[in-house]
Amino acid sequence: MKKPKNIASKVAELLTPVVEELGYQLWDIEYAKEGTEWILRITIDSKQGIGIEDCERVHRAVDPILDEHDPIETSYRLEVSSPGVERELRVDDHFTASIGEDIEVKLFRPIEGQRIYRGVLRAYADKVIVIETDSGEVRIPRTDAAIVKTTFDF
Repeated sequence: MKKPKNIASKVAELLTPVVEELGYQLWDIEYAKEGTEWILRITIDSKQGIGIEDCERVHRAVDPILDEHDPIETSYRLEVSSPGVERELRVDDHFTASIGEDIEVKLFRPIEGQRIYRGVLRAYADKVIVIETDSGEVRIPRTDAAIVKTTFDF
């Protein structure tokens, strides 16, 4: 069975107002097959951080809405979670929200002989990631980046 491409956007449209009304930001929605089951993973964030109580609160609020509107034809497991300290940046809003944070960019192919860049995200505009590294500023087209995530020194 193929994964429908528009499920995440349908779910985001349904749930964004509810999540925001509860005082959270809808960080990401992922609908993916893991093992034998489908998972609908809703990731929330807030300036105060996210705890288990926040995830439970959002889960209780969105579950009946998903049941009522039934945007997914197959059975799935609903998960609500925090993006965590080290989070993947997947959409434009993630990049703009993370300006000033330490990030790691893994490239599809090397730029100037490097495949991984680490530094501070200084800007993101016109689909270009601007990162300040120890050796200076690097501009990376978003399409060249395989994975971009924030980093945190523990």
